[in-house]
Amino acid sequence: MDFEIGGPLLVAAVVLAVAAAVYAAVLLVKVFRARKLLMDAGVPLRSKALFWAAVIYTVSPVDLIPDPVYLDDIGVLLLALRALHSAATDRSRDGARP
Repeated sequence: MDFEIGGPLLVAAVVLAVAAAVYAAVLLVKVFRARKLLMDAGVPLRSKALFWAAVIYTVSPVDLIPDPVYLDDIGVLLLALRALHSAATDRSRDGARP
C-alpha cells in the first residue's frame, strides 16, 4: 500500500477541520459579546431563545453533521447572530421614530 498519496489529503482535511473549529469558536465569542442585547427589553423573546439554543447546540455532543465538520455549528451561530442583529436594528429604528 502506498500511503504517500493520502498524506497530503489527510493534512488538508486536518487543516480544514481546525480552520472550521476556529471559525466556530470566533462566532461563539461574537454571540457571547452580543449578549447585552439579551438584556434589552425590546429584543423579542424569539431572538433571545435563539441565542441560548445556538450556544447549547454548539457545545452539545449531538450534531446534525459529525463533530469533525463544524458546518452545522457555524450555521446555527450565524443564524443566532443575524437574528440578534436584525432585532437590535429593528429596535433602534423603532426607537428613532418620533
